[in-house]
Amino acid sequence: MKHELSIGGRPIGIEHPPFIIAEMSGNHNQSLERALEIVEAAARSGAHALKLQTYTADTMTLNLTGGDFYIRDESSPWKGRSLYDLYQEAYTPWEWHEPIFQRCKELGLICFSTPFDESAVEFLETLGVPAYKIASFENTDLGLIRRVARTGKPLIISTGMATIAELDETVCAAREAGCEDIVLLKCTSSYPASPANSNIRTIPHMRELFGCEVGLSDHTMGVGAAVAAVTLGATVIEKHFTLRRADGGVDAQFSLEPHEMSLLVQETERAWQALGTVAYGVTDQEKPSMVFRRSLYVVEDVKAGMSFTRRNVRAIRPGYGMAPKYLDLVLGRKANRDIPKGTPLTWDIIG
Repeated sequence: MKHELSIGGRPIGIEHPPFIIAEMSGNHNQSLERALEIVEAAARSGAHALKLQTYTADTMTLNLTGGDFYIRDESSPWKGRSLYDLYQEAYTPWEWHEPIFQRCKELGLICFSTPFDESAVEFLETLGVPAYKIASFENTDLGLIRRVARTGKPLIISTGMATIAELDETVCAAREAGCEDIVLLKCTSSYPASPANSNIRTIPHMRELFGCEVGLSDHTMGVGAAVAAVTLGATVIEKHFTLRRADGGVDAQFSLEPHEMSLLVQETERAWQALGTVAYGVTDQEKPSMVFRRSLYVVEDVKAGMSFTRRNVRAIRPGYGMAPKYLDLVLGRKANRDIPKGTPLTWDIIG
């Protein structure tokens, strides 16, 4: 029997609706009350999981304000800030994790997190997380990958910036350390990301290349890229989530609001449902529409022995008679019994 991947009891795969993750990140704006409101809004939106990030500014970088530790990228929403200052604002206090996890449990949301170093993994293990996420910027940290893999829990890995060779090292490291359940998320590590740079055609290639579940960590605005990804085989979709972009916050600019998250859940499931199977011909649902198809009908009363002509046989609606393509074969043949007007033409009444 094929092994089926599941997270928090929810199965993940192409036979199931896409697994939708609402990423809180730093959108709590350093308010536990707001963080819990985000949990509640995610649950109402229909998202299946809420994801945190587990780090501190000191586990991420050094408290320096210049040189390599200063963000100069003109297109970055964080231009003009030091890395330390950014992470100090964005981090989720570790003492908040337990109440956030508890609220998720009460509302039926699966809650897990992205650890950024081994101390975060040790802490998250005390909370009984059902899975782990590796961020794009850590996907080459093989020591962290191996530590998470040794927990034996499902591992979701964003692939932003990684080459095929780097991903091969990452996946091999995870598998060699004991991880059986891996999901790779196509990701473009720019904020926000452009749809034109999303390259979601990579998704089926990634599935074939690495033999695991695939999905999309989406930093574009709207839901179009995610819906398209599902049609290409994405089984997991991750989007940043906030209450209101107007409230600001480190990730607010490229985060979905609750009504948009609801739309994402609905439309990705519709896209998955629409995939169906390769199918031709009349489906059970289409049978009532046969009334609108043309077919051959007797349009004047015909007595037994009379010939069928273009006057007494026509291609009209509905579609319960012979196909119109048979008209030339029928013309000149004789009726083998009396046929009243409005009778669908069938071979058994043709002499």
